[in-house]
Amino acid sequence: MSEWVGDTQLKILVVGSVAYDAVETPAGKRESQLGGAATYFSVSASYFTEVGMIGVVGEDFDPADIAMLQSHDIDTSGLVRADGKTFRWTGEYMEDVNTAVTLDTQLNVFGDFEPELSDAHANAPYLFLANIDPNLQLRVLDAMVARPKMVANDTMNLWIDIAKPVLTELISKVDTLLINEEEAKQLTGEDHLPDAANAITAMGPSSTVIKRGEYGVTLFGDNFSFAAPAYPIERVVDPTGAGDSFAGGFMGYLASVDKVDEESLRTAAIVGSTMASFAVEDFGLDRIKYLTYSDIAERFEAFVDLTRFNPLT
Repeated sequence: MSEWVGDTQLKILVVGSVAYDAVETPAGKRESQLGGAATYFSVSASYFTEVGMIGVVGEDFDPADIAMLQSHDIDTSGLVRADGKTFRWTGEYMEDVNTAVTLDTQLNVFGDFEPELSDAHANAPYLFLANIDPNLQLRVLDAMVARPKMVANDTMNLWIDIAKPVLTELISKVDTLLINEEEAKQLTGEDHLPDAANAITAMGPSSTVIKRGEYGVTLFGDNFSFAAPAYPIERVVDPTGAGDSFAGGFMGYLASVDKVDEESLRTAAIVGSTMASFAVEDFGLDRIKYLTYSDIAERFEAFVDLTRFNPLT
Protein backbone atom coordinates (compact mmCIF):
# COMPACT_ATOMS: atom_id res chain seq x y z
CA MET A 1 0.00 0.00 0.00
CA SER A 2 1.58 3.29 -1.11
CA GLU A 3 0.60 6.91 -0.56
CA TRP A 4 -1.56 8.58 -3.21
CA VAL A 5 0.03 11.83 -4.38
CA GLY A 6 -2.82 13.24 -6.42
CA ASP A 7 -4.22 12.96 -9.93
CA THR A 8 -6.46 14.99 -12.20
CA GLN A 9 -8.59 12.15 -13.54
CA LEU A 10 -11.69 11.15 -11.63
CA LYS A 11 -11.27 7.52 -10.56
CA ILE A 12 -14.36 6.87 -8.43
CA LEU A 13 -17.86 8.28 -8.64
CA VAL A 14 -20.15 7.87 -5.64
CA VAL A 15 -23.87 8.64 -5.70
CA GLY A 16 -25.71 8.83 -2.40
CA SER A 17 -26.94 10.88 0.51
CA VAL A 18 -25.41 13.96 2.09
CA ALA A 19 -27.03 14.67 5.43
CA TYR A 20 -26.99 16.29 8.81
CA ASP A 21 -27.32 13.75 11.61
CA ALA A 22 -28.44 14.11 15.20
CA VAL A 23 -26.86 11.21 17.05
CA GLU A 24 -26.89 9.94 20.62
CA THR A 25 -24.61 7.10 21.71
CA PRO A 26 -23.42 5.90 25.13
CA ALA A 27 -20.41 8.20 24.56
CA GLY A 28 -22.45 11.39 24.18
CA LYS A 29 -24.74 13.36 21.92
CA ARG A 30 -24.48 15.57 18.83
CA GLU A 31 -27.41 17.71 17.70
CA SER A 32 -26.20 18.23 14.13
CA GLN A 33 -23.16 16.75 12.39
CA LEU A 34 -22.26 16.25 8.76
CA GLY A 35 -23.06 12.75 7.57
CA GLY A 36 -24.62 10.76 4.76
CA ALA A 37 -23.33 7.75 2.84
CA ALA A 38 -21.72 9.73 0.01
CA THR A 39 -19.94 11.98 2.50
CA TYR A 40 -18.35 9.22 4.58
CA PHE A 41 -17.45 7.26 1.46
CA SER A 42 -15.84 10.23 -0.27
CA VAL A 43 -13.71 11.34 2.67
CA SER A 44 -12.52 7.78 3.26
CA ALA A 45 -11.75 7.11 -0.41
CA SER A 46 -10.01 10.47 -0.82
CA TYR A 47 -6.93 9.17 1.00
CA PHE A 48 -6.29 6.75 -1.88
CA THR A 49 -7.57 8.23 -5.12
CA GLU A 50 -9.56 10.96 -6.88
CA VAL A 51 -13.24 10.76 -5.99
CA GLY A 52 -16.29 12.70 -7.10
CA MET A 53 -19.67 12.78 -5.40
CA ILE A 54 -23.21 13.18 -6.73
CA GLY A 55 -25.75 14.37 -4.20
CA VAL A 56 -28.13 17.13 -3.15
CA VAL A 57 -28.09 19.55 -0.22
CA GLY A 58 -30.37 22.32 0.94
CA GLU A 59 -30.01 26.04 1.45
CA ASP A 60 -28.94 25.34 5.03
CA PHE A 61 -25.81 23.44 4.00
CA ASP A 62 -22.78 25.01 5.64
CA PRO A 63 -20.16 26.35 3.18
CA ALA A 64 -17.51 25.17 5.67
CA ASP A 65 -18.61 21.59 4.99
CA ILE A 66 -18.13 22.09 1.24
CA ALA A 67 -14.69 23.52 2.00
CA MET A 68 -13.81 20.48 4.10
CA LEU A 69 -14.75 18.11 1.27
CA GLN A 70 -12.77 20.15 -1.23
CA SER A 71 -9.77 20.19 1.11
CA HIS A 72 -9.70 16.42 0.58
CA ASP A 73 -9.58 17.03 -3.20
CA ILE A 74 -13.10 15.64 -3.55
CA ASP A 75 -14.87 16.78 -6.72
CA THR A 76 -18.06 18.43 -5.42
CA SER A 77 -19.24 19.69 -8.82
CA GLY A 78 -22.02 17.09 -8.67
CA LEU A 79 -23.27 18.30 -5.29
CA VAL A 80 -26.39 20.31 -6.12
CA ARG A 81 -27.84 22.94 -3.79
CA ALA A 82 -31.65 22.95 -3.94
CA ASP A 83 -34.37 25.06 -2.37
CA GLY A 84 -35.27 23.63 1.02
CA LYS A 85 -33.44 21.87 3.82
CA THR A 86 -30.74 19.21 3.75
CA PHE A 87 -31.68 15.58 4.51
CA ARG A 88 -31.71 15.04 8.29
CA TRP A 89 -31.55 11.82 10.29
CA THR A 90 -31.93 11.41 14.04
CA GLY A 91 -30.83 8.20 15.69
CA GLU A 92 -29.83 6.64 18.98
CA TYR A 93 -27.49 3.74 19.69
CA MET A 94 -27.99 1.29 22.52
CA GLU A 95 -25.29 0.24 24.99
CA ASP A 96 -23.75 -2.34 22.64
CA VAL A 97 -23.59 0.35 19.85
CA ASN A 98 -24.39 -2.34 17.27
CA THR A 99 -28.02 -1.31 16.84
CA ALA A 100 -29.28 2.10 15.77
CA VAL A 101 -32.83 3.16 16.53
CA THR A 102 -34.10 5.72 14.02
CA LEU A 103 -36.05 8.41 15.85
CA ASP A 104 -36.73 10.75 12.94
CA THR A 105 -36.05 10.97 9.21
CA GLN A 106 -36.62 14.17 7.23
CA LEU A 107 -35.84 13.57 3.56
CA ASN A 108 -36.28 17.25 2.66
CA VAL A 109 -34.48 17.98 -0.66
CA PHE A 110 -33.25 14.38 -0.82
CA GLY A 111 -36.85 13.28 -1.38
CA ASP A 112 -36.73 14.78 -4.89
CA PHE A 113 -33.15 13.74 -5.65
CA GLU A 114 -32.54 13.15 -9.38
CA PRO A 115 -28.86 12.37 -10.02
CA GLU A 116 -27.33 14.22 -12.97
CA LEU A 117 -23.93 13.19 -14.34
CA SER A 118 -21.40 15.35 -16.16
CA ASP A 119 -19.19 13.82 -18.86
CA ALA A 120 -16.39 13.36 -16.33
CA HIS A 121 -18.74 11.62 -13.92
CA ALA A 122 -20.18 9.37 -16.61
CA ASN A 123 -16.69 8.21 -17.61
CA ALA A 124 -15.45 7.31 -14.12
CA PRO A 125 -13.86 3.83 -14.17
CA TYR A 126 -15.12 2.91 -10.67
CA LEU A 127 -18.68 3.48 -9.48
CA PHE A 128 -20.15 3.14 -6.00
CA LEU A 129 -23.92 3.26 -5.70
CA ALA A 130 -24.47 4.10 -2.05
CA ASN A 131 -27.62 3.24 -0.16
CA ILE A 132 -30.41 5.00 -2.07
CA ASP A 133 -33.54 3.91 -3.95
CA PRO A 134 -32.45 1.10 -6.33
CA ASN A 135 -34.39 2.79 -9.12
CA LEU A 136 -31.99 5.73 -8.83
CA GLN A 137 -29.01 3.39 -8.59
CA LEU A 138 -30.06 1.71 -11.84
CA ARG A 139 -30.59 5.07 -13.51
CA VAL A 140 -27.05 6.16 -12.63
CA LEU A 141 -25.56 2.89 -13.87
CA ASP A 142 -27.44 3.23 -17.15
CA ALA A 143 -26.16 6.82 -17.52
CA MET A 144 -22.50 5.76 -17.53
CA VAL A 145 -20.89 6.23 -20.96
CA ALA A 146 -19.13 2.88 -20.76
CA ARG A 147 -19.44 0.03 -18.31
CA PRO A 148 -17.06 0.90 -15.43
CA LYS A 149 -14.25 -1.48 -14.51
CA MET A 150 -16.00 -2.06 -11.20
CA VAL A 151 -19.48 -1.26 -9.95
CA ALA A 152 -20.42 -1.82 -6.31
CA ASN A 153 -23.60 -1.05 -4.46
CA ASP A 154 -24.91 -0.92 -0.93
CA THR A 155 -28.50 -1.45 0.14
CA MET A 156 -30.70 -1.83 3.22
CA ASN A 157 -33.68 -3.71 4.59
CA LEU A 158 -36.14 -1.02 3.44
CA TRP A 159 -35.35 -1.61 -0.25
CA ILE A 160 -35.44 -5.38 0.24
CA ASP A 161 -38.94 -4.94 1.71
CA ILE A 162 -40.44 -2.49 -0.79
CA ALA A 163 -38.35 -2.71 -3.98
CA LYS A 164 -36.94 -6.22 -4.16
CA PRO A 165 -37.60 -6.82 -7.90
CA VAL A 166 -35.71 -3.70 -9.03
CA LEU A 167 -33.02 -4.28 -6.39
CA THR A 168 -32.54 -7.80 -7.73
CA GLU A 169 -32.22 -6.39 -11.25
CA LEU A 170 -29.57 -3.95 -10.04
CA ILE A 171 -27.63 -6.66 -8.18
CA SER A 172 -27.49 -8.69 -11.39
CA LYS A 173 -25.56 -5.82 -13.01
CA VAL A 174 -22.96 -5.01 -10.32
CA ASP A 175 -19.60 -6.59 -9.56
CA THR A 176 -19.75 -6.31 -5.78
CA LEU A 177 -22.59 -6.08 -3.29
CA LEU A 178 -21.93 -4.64 0.17
CA ILE A 179 -24.59 -5.69 2.65
CA ASN A 180 -24.86 -6.45 6.35
CA GLU A 181 -25.40 -9.94 7.70
CA GLU A 182 -29.08 -9.65 8.56
CA GLU A 183 -29.88 -8.01 5.22
CA ALA A 184 -28.00 -10.74 3.34
CA LYS A 185 -30.16 -13.34 5.06
CA GLN A 186 -33.31 -11.30 4.44
CA LEU A 187 -32.48 -10.82 0.76
CA THR A 188 -31.77 -14.49 0.10
CA GLY A 189 -33.93 -16.29 2.66
CA GLU A 190 -30.83 -18.22 3.75
CA ASP A 191 -29.89 -18.45 7.45
CA HIS A 192 -26.34 -19.74 6.92
CA LEU A 193 -23.92 -16.99 5.86
CA PRO A 194 -22.04 -18.97 3.16
CA ASP A 195 -25.38 -20.09 1.71
CA ALA A 196 -26.55 -16.46 1.62
CA ALA A 197 -23.32 -15.44 -0.12
CA ASN A 198 -23.72 -18.23 -2.68
CA ALA A 199 -27.28 -17.13 -3.34
CA ILE A 200 -26.11 -13.53 -3.91
CA THR A 201 -23.38 -14.78 -6.28
CA ALA A 202 -26.07 -16.60 -8.23
CA MET A 203 -27.80 -13.24 -8.70
CA GLY A 204 -24.79 -11.88 -10.59
CA PRO A 205 -22.04 -10.24 -8.48
CA SER A 206 -18.56 -11.75 -8.62
CA SER A 207 -17.92 -10.77 -5.00
CA THR A 208 -19.96 -10.00 -1.91
CA VAL A 209 -18.86 -8.14 1.20
CA ILE A 210 -20.96 -9.01 4.23
CA LYS A 211 -20.59 -6.50 7.04
CA ARG A 212 -20.77 -8.04 10.50
CA GLY A 213 -20.32 -5.08 12.85
CA GLU A 214 -18.02 -5.83 15.78
CA TYR A 215 -17.11 -9.16 14.12
CA GLY A 216 -15.61 -7.49 11.04
CA VAL A 217 -16.45 -8.36 7.44
CA THR A 218 -16.47 -11.51 5.37
CA LEU A 219 -15.59 -11.30 1.70
CA PHE A 220 -16.90 -13.99 -0.64
CA GLY A 221 -15.31 -14.03 -4.09
CA ASP A 222 -14.88 -16.31 -7.05
CA ASN A 223 -13.91 -19.60 -5.38
CA PHE A 224 -12.47 -17.94 -2.27
CA SER A 225 -13.56 -16.37 0.99
CA PHE A 226 -11.71 -14.06 3.36
CA ALA A 227 -12.56 -12.84 6.85
CA ALA A 228 -11.26 -9.45 7.98
CA PRO A 229 -11.53 -8.87 11.73
CA ALA A 230 -12.76 -5.70 13.35
CA TYR A 231 -10.01 -3.69 14.99
CA PRO A 232 -10.24 -3.90 18.80
CA ILE A 233 -11.23 -0.30 19.53
CA GLU A 234 -11.08 0.57 23.23
CA ARG A 235 -14.12 2.86 23.00
CA VAL A 236 -16.57 3.06 20.12
CA VAL A 237 -17.91 6.61 20.10
CA ASP A 238 -20.16 6.74 17.01
CA PRO A 239 -20.60 3.86 14.54
CA THR A 240 -22.85 5.81 12.15
CA GLY A 241 -20.36 6.10 9.29
CA ALA A 242 -18.49 2.83 9.76
CA GLY A 243 -20.03 0.94 6.82
CA ASP A 244 -19.64 3.78 4.33
CA SER A 245 -16.10 4.51 5.54
CA PHE A 246 -15.33 0.83 4.96
CA ALA A 247 -16.73 1.09 1.43
CA GLY A 248 -14.64 4.19 0.74
CA GLY A 249 -11.43 2.52 1.85
CA PHE A 250 -12.32 -0.70 0.04
CA MET A 251 -13.03 0.92 -3.32
CA GLY A 252 -10.47 3.67 -2.89
CA TYR A 253 -7.72 1.09 -2.59
CA LEU A 254 -8.96 -0.94 -5.57
CA ALA A 255 -9.10 2.19 -7.73
CA SER A 256 -5.61 3.19 -6.61
CA VAL A 257 -4.07 -0.13 -7.72
CA ASP A 258 -6.52 -0.45 -10.64
CA LYS A 259 -6.98 -4.17 -10.00
CA VAL A 260 -9.94 -6.26 -8.86
CA ASP A 261 -8.28 -9.66 -8.51
CA GLU A 262 -8.37 -11.91 -5.45
CA GLU A 263 -5.27 -10.50 -3.76
CA SER A 264 -6.39 -6.92 -4.32
CA LEU A 265 -9.86 -7.68 -2.93
CA ARG A 266 -8.32 -9.25 0.18
CA THR A 267 -6.11 -6.22 0.78
CA ALA A 268 -9.01 -3.87 0.05
CA ALA A 269 -11.07 -5.57 2.78
CA ILE A 270 -8.33 -4.79 5.29
CA VAL A 271 -7.98 -1.21 4.03
CA GLY A 272 -11.75 -0.78 4.35
CA SER A 273 -11.70 -2.21 7.87
CA THR A 274 -8.85 0.17 8.71
CA MET A 275 -10.89 3.19 7.65
CA ALA A 276 -14.00 1.94 9.49
CA SER A 277 -11.95 1.54 12.66
CA PHE A 278 -11.01 5.22 12.54
CA ALA A 279 -14.56 6.35 11.78
CA VAL A 280 -16.00 4.92 15.01
CA GLU A 281 -13.42 6.58 17.26
CA ASP A 282 -15.19 9.96 17.26
CA PHE A 283 -18.50 11.53 16.30
CA GLY A 284 -19.29 11.88 12.63
CA LEU A 285 -16.29 12.68 10.46
CA ASP A 286 -14.25 14.18 13.30
CA ARG A 287 -11.67 11.38 13.23
CA ILE A 288 -11.35 10.39 9.59
CA LYS A 289 -11.24 13.90 8.17
CA TYR A 290 -8.01 14.63 10.05
CA LEU A 291 -6.07 11.45 9.27
CA THR A 292 -2.61 11.33 7.75
CA TYR A 293 -1.44 8.59 5.46
CA SER A 294 1.02 7.47 8.14
CA ASP A 295 -1.93 7.02 10.54
CA ILE A 296 -3.60 4.75 8.00
CA ALA A 297 -0.44 2.78 7.23
CA GLU A 298 0.26 2.22 10.93
CA ARG A 299 -3.29 0.97 11.61
CA PHE A 300 -3.12 -1.21 8.49
CA GLU A 301 0.04 -2.88 9.83
CA ALA A 302 -1.75 -3.41 13.15
CA PHE A 303 -4.41 -5.33 11.22
CA VAL A 304 -1.68 -7.44 9.65
CA ASP A 305 -0.42 -8.25 13.14
CA LEU A 306 -3.94 -9.22 14.21
CA THR A 307 -4.03 -11.99 11.61
CA ARG A 308 -0.36 -13.06 11.68
CA PHE A 309 0.46 -16.60 12.78
CA ASN A 310 3.07 -19.29 12.21
CA PRO A 311 2.42 -22.27 9.95
CA LEU A 312 1.42 -25.52 11.62
CA THR A 313 4.45 -27.82 11.78
